[in-house]
Amino acid sequence: MRNVITTGDVPLGGVLEVLRGTIVTPSARELARDRGVPIVEVAPEAYRTAKEPHRTVAIGSDHGGFRMKEFLKGVVASMGYVVEDCGAFDERPVDYPDVAEKVALFVSSGEAFAGVMVDGAGIGSAMVANKVRGIRAANCYDRASARNSREHNHANVLTVGGRMLTETQAEEVTRTWFTTPWGGGRHQARIDKITAVETKNFKGSRG
Repeated sequence: MRNVITTGDVPLGGVLEVLRGTIVTPSARELARDRGVPIVEVAPEAYRTAKEPHRTVAIGSDHGGFRMKEFLKGVVASMGYVVEDCGAFDERPVDYPDVAEKVALFVSSGEAFAGVMVDGAGIGSAMVANKVRGIRAANCYDRASARNSREHNHANVLTVGGRMLTETQAEEVTRTWFTTPWGGGRHQARIDKITAVETKNFKGSRG
């Protein structure tokens, strides 16, 4: 029996690798096209079954965002994604730059297609993540900002203020962010300019 790819299997970005012979529903192909996600068939010997980067979300927090991170892990998992927990693992003090970098590097390396980082306000983590090459992190605080960051800015890391939002508000932001497709079109030229600025200023850096 062949595998079937539906809309729930289409990531926000990156490449969707499918086993050769897999059935991709028309609606899934349409969604992939809207999100700018190429669908690539691979032979069984090349198919990566151990990990699925196109379904993996890296998530992390500092101590101030720990409880919210634990809550959002469940939200992300409920949408069918695989959660890669980058810490913190309890409420003992930890510096948000250390964890935000881990989350961003998972995305930058292609091990995860998206990241979520929670600290007290969400601002510092966005600053850190955006120092890593290829990352477009957005601190979102309501559905409108979440929607805009995805549709217009092609954000690949979401940062959330764990002490600024209720769990209900954070869930709304997260679900909106993950379900809003990249707009492409006229927005692509601006993303290209963001990449050009990054390339010019990150010469020789490892991030």
